[in-house]
Amino acid sequence: MERVPILKIGDILLVSIQVDMSDQTAVALQEDLAERIVATGCHGVIIDITALDIVDSFVGRMLSSIASISRVLDAETVVVGMRPAVAITLVELGLSLNGIRTALNVERGMELIAANRYHDDLDEFLDGPDAEPTASP
Repeated sequence: MERVPILKIGDILLVSIQVDMSDQTAVALQEDLAERIVATGCHGVIIDITALDIVDSFVGRMLSSIASISRVLDAETVVVGMRPAVAITLVELGLSLNGIRTALNVERGMELIAANRYHDDLDEFLDGPDAEPTASP
């Protein structure tokens, strides 16, 4: 069985899918990624699907599942490198990749995660233990 490599870049894990995703490979990727998120404490996962010519319902569900697992472990998922034909296929299949942000390339994906993390940190700082409660209308 082939394994999908997971690279650590700062506090982001980069997954570049270069192989056809069988059931076994997808399950192994989910487990490997969950373990790496916990081990590294990363806050972002970028899944590069540039090499995929087609994304069927199986791969779409696998991406959604990975995003859900990552979110539970406090990491945001961004899918990058989606080709126009893949986007069209996903829409035609009625697959909405819930919980997954998209970006055109890895660089933009990293910027998106960094921007979201900055806003989360700023919100946490502003809403810290000494923050005044806001009155609701």
